Amino acid sequence: VKIQKSKVKRNSNKMTINCNSRLIDLSIPKVMGILNVTPNSFYDGGKHNEINAIIRQVDKMLSEGADIIDVGAYSSKPSAEFVSEQTEIDRLKAVIKELINTFPSVILSVDTFRANVAKIAVDHGAALINDISAGLLDDAMMPTVAELKVPYVMMHMRGTPQTMQSLTQYDDLVKDLIFYFSERIRAARSFGISDIIIDPGFGFAKTLEQNYEILNKLELFSFLEIPLLAGVSRKSMIYKVLENTPQEALNGTSVLNTIALQKSANILRVHDVKEAVECIKLVRQLQ
Repeated sequence: VKIQKSKVKRNSNKMTINCNSRLIDLSIPKVMGILNVTPNSFYDGGKHNEINAIIRQVDKMLSEGADIIDVGAYSSKPSAEFVSEQTEIDRLKAVIKELINTFPSVILSVDTFRANVAKIAVDHGAALINDISAGLLDDAMMPTVAELKVPYVMMHMRGTPQTMQSLTQYDDLVKDLIFYFSERIRAARSFGISDIIIDPGFGFAKTLEQNYEILNKLELFSFLEIPLLAGVSRKSMIYKVLENTPQEALNGTSVLNTIALQKSANILRVHDVKEAVECIKLVRQLQ
């Protein structure tokens, strides 16, 4: 199937999600701030393990313009160590409770591929589920999300965080991803999930060159008429090209976020909220 770039159009009727009875319009791009409460995430691992540090970081992100805070308690970096379900739950429960108490209007997303973790997180106040496996690592995930009636971010990945970097062979990369999302969207709809966001999964079962191929053709995912999330923040696709480190990759992140916005991204998932908000303001001015 060939998709002509000139015929790809954004369907604004599909660009809203319902978060805790608040309608979020994604036709105006939004910023999802990353909050890792793990000891081993690739950029900020260990920074936000103590509750006061977590509150300070979330306060900073919200004051800088974050629309959503994405809380992760299981690092999904390549070759990340296994974390038990109970450990993930224990890390999340106290954090979610404290954040809801401190910031009553905050919209929290939880980054998990486990259905039971998703249920407990939403029961404690989370408003979205962000699943790196699109339901493929836990058969109960999609029916659980449907029952919870929350928006569902579905990412493309092959294998697990431990095996994904050995699974980078594709017949036609972007075509294969679009087919994957078509199938996963169909599955989600069959369970009754109405609010769906797709994430092409930069860095997950992709080589550096494949990441840039996806970014270069990102607007083709608009063919699916589903909101699109781009998560390139401080990733190796930036710092390996620039020959620096994740800590030095902010400028590169802003460059790629700008390109993603110009190619129809609806959500930027980032470590650095202020700079992402500025990218959105400038691109909207240009448009």
